[in-house]
Amino acid sequence: MRLPFLNPAPSVAVIRLHGTIGAASRGAGLSDAALGPLLERAFRKGRPRAVALSVNSPGGSPVQSSLIAARIRRLAARHRLPVHAFVEDVAASGGYWLASAADDIWADDSSLLGSIGVIAAGFGFSDLIARHGIERRVHTAGRSKSMLDPFRPENPEDVARLERLMRPMHDAFKAQVVARRGARLAQETDLFTGDIWTGPQAVELGLADGIAHMEPKLRELYGDDVRLRRYGVRKPFLRRMGMSADDLVDALAERSRWPDLGG
Repeated sequence: MRLPFLNPAPSVAVIRLHGTIGAASRGAGLSDAALGPLLERAFRKGRPRAVALSVNSPGGSPVQSSLIAARIRRLAARHRLPVHAFVEDVAASGGYWLASAADDIWADDSSLLGSIGVIAAGFGFSDLIARHGIERRVHTAGRSKSMLDPFRPENPEDVARLERLMRPMHDAFKAQVVARRGARLAQETDLFTGDIWTGPQAVELGLADGIAHMEPKLRELYGDDVRLRRYGVRKPFLRRMGMSADDLVDALAERSRWPDLGG
């Protein structure tokens, strides 16, 4: 018989990393500022045997992705705890950056992983406003201040400047994946094109370690009596009572980033 005070059941802290990644705005999304106290508490409280990341994110800010992943690694080193990532629907772009902070990555057969690249997207309205007789007036101090203005024709110099900005971001992403996955990565495939793969394909390429679901895998690793302590960013009280206009904007923005896998 187990005496709970003398020989307590092992516990694993489960951290929910769901949604888009971006600087804290209107209380939505994943950010280092919002997750920092939660991560500190999860690694410390109750002396867990390990930390599990529940990842379901299409990505977002490269800076916030880097900050969150770096914080996870610092805490793992400080508390000497293994970290396991479990991918649900998707760990793409910044979502995969977060998953790569773990010591091993597990996915479902139908999970989507990868998209190791950087994207900048927008719209061009110059023909539209010209058709309606609208004149765009912009005055700047500094010739690069109005780079990629959507109401002016695209300037090749602006595009080249943007590509120079994105290249080091892509390099940082690649360095993160290589540093964390190392020799597990397939050498004969270019993994950094922005392509995306299903769970079994990601395992074959070394981007994931196997197909497994969280609870069965953690019981396999830490025993059938393991306790899961769950942590996640909580919405403010008024948000839980109903959806505000800001919530609707956030929801629409997040929905636009997810692939539609329905029939």
